[in-house]
Amino acid sequence: MILKRYILKEHISPFFISLLVVTFVLLIDRVIDLINLIIEKQLPLGIVIKVFSLSLPYMLALSIPMAILVATILAFGRMSVDREINAIKSSGVNIYSCLTWLITAAVLLTGLMVYFNHWFLPNTNHKLKNLMLKIAYYKPMTIIEAGEFNNLMEYTVWCGENTDQQLKQVLIYDRSQSRYPRTIFAESGHVSQMDGGSALRIVLNNGVMHQRNEQEPGKYQSSSFDEYVVNIRDLESSFDPFESGFRSDREMTYPQIKESIMERTSEIEKLKLEVIELENRLKGAGLSTYMQYGTEENRRIYSMLNIAQTRIAELEEITQSLKVEFHKKFALSFAIIIFIMIGVPLGLMTRTSGIGMAFSVSSIIFLIYYVALNMGEQLADRGHINPFISMWLSNFVFFIIACFLIWGSIKEKKLLDLHILIWRIKNRKLGKTEVPDEVIY
Repeated sequence: MILKRYILKEHISPFFISLLVVTFVLLIDRVIDLINLIIEKQLPLGIVIKVFSLSLPYMLALSIPMAILVATILAFGRMSVDREINAIKSSGVNIYSCLTWLITAAVLLTGLMVYFNHWFLPNTNHKLKNLMLKIAYYKPMTIIEAGEFNNLMEYTVWCGENTDQQLKQVLIYDRSQSRYPRTIFAESGHVSQMDGGSALRIVLNNGVMHQRNEQEPGKYQSSSFDEYVVNIRDLESSFDPFESGFRSDREMTYPQIKESIMERTSEIEKLKLEVIELENRLKGAGLSTYMQYGTEENRRIYSMLNIAQTRIAELEEITQSLKVEFHKKFALSFAIIIFIMIGVPLGLMTRTSGIGMAFSVSSIIFLIYYVALNMGEQLADRGHINPFISMWLSNFVFFIIACFLIWGSIKEKKLLDLHILIWRIKNRKLGKTEVPDEVIY
């Protein structure tokens, strides 16, 4: 009992240190991505903190499994270097029989990560996306990029130059009032925010407006102005489907992703029955499904058949992506147990207490694991591999590797002994080949 508690205790400090370091490294990448946005929008400190806090859960989903691997290698490597493992073995105790508390903690953490990945993380991803949409409209002058056509509701805005104070050489296509868009040219203009950011007010100076008469399209009219105001309203309504009704697969909780899969599967089955019925109707008329001639009714059936088949392909692609995301969240959670199985024998066989070595080995293992996971995800999204196999294959392969490593550690094999390696490097010029016992043991 004392040994079991001691081994678990030895993992606590390395785990939190590793988690802090790995999360910080991942967060730096996020900082680089967001720094241009922060400078451009001149975001206040509160919004910047909120962006990073909502980005943190995604980082933790990756950093927690890696921190577990680092902590395990580090803890058992230190115990090997300090001869604690030798002392345990000399007492007739199998080191793997002392891992009960560690495995129990790993199982509990795996369960916590399942909840985290399937419930907490999707909601924070959704909130982060909504926040990024709002940030896009935080500084109204930055919405309109110079030299590009910017679509805002029923308006298309172009400008030659955009400073913090005004727009220059402004061109606006206004489709809000008639089926013939008005074209507005202005020497300069200024953008201001209204209604809490849901509307923009563009004040144009010294310009010309060109428009056709909707009642008499043959008539054309142009008029000049010193000042003209364009109000672009209900900007937030254009994002309502994203903020409330629509969630991507990474923003769906466990119940939502299961329900979405069931709904799309049911729709696919109905469409397949419809396709069979339409094909039978064509065969009854003596026509092939690849032919597009005949009566108007037959052409209508061909059109309905093509629409149904296109919709089936679209739904199958979406369903495949949903299943991939579903299994990916489980696979990443259970990777914690796999990494402990790998970390224990690696720590015993490498015999190093250095954090640099532990991070190096862990980084290589996790990089291979994550690259394999991403490759499987891409192949599964394209329909080349079953979603379950694509997401769990890495876990199965690393489980087999872990079993071989455990077998090797039980047989007292050494994967890499840094003390012997360092001794050989230092004594290479002296021509010494026999390693002293105090270095070996």
